[in-house]
Amino acid sequence: MKLMSYLAVLMMGLLFGPQVVAGTAADDISILDPYVRAMPPGQPTSLAFMGIMNNSNKDHALRDAEGTVAKKLELHTHILKNGMLHMRKVEKIDLPAGKKVMLQSGGMHVMLIGLKQDLKPGDMVAINLVFEDGSKKKLDVPVRRIMMMMKKQEEMRHDHAMPMKH
Repeated sequence: MKLMSYLAVLMMGLLFGPQVVAGTAADDISILDPYVRAMPPGQPTSLAFMGIMNNSNKDHALRDAEGTVAKKLELHTHILKNGMLHMRKVEKIDLPAGKKVMLQSGGMHVMLIGLKQDLKPGDMVAINLVFEDGSKKKLDVPVRRIMMMMKKQEEMRHDHAMPMKH
């Protein structure tokens, strides 16, 4: 009887051991500096940005994003067409072995569509990243105010006391 138990354990190890040892895509991935853009009250969409580092020697792909803060989350990129930037949904984001892929403004990002609440700086948003093998990486992502507009407005101010550069 002990021999049968031993053989059963040995067979289970041989059958399922390689999958356990190999790990998942989510195990191979590190997320760097994630954040969700704070939006004015009542806005229906926002964006999530981050660096995604593939620490393995195998290519992976981000296939989806999930969360409860919005009706749906989609992977998007920007495409330049006729001098205009257009957002487009993508089916996946390739994550080459040993490389970092940036999800950033003006490029690839996670789009949060149909926000269910206002997003204020300091809030946390739960996002699950889903990879090609179905594995998931759970993130608690901070909401940050983006200072781009404020910076542009500051640059546009005309201060008569300062010499202008032309």
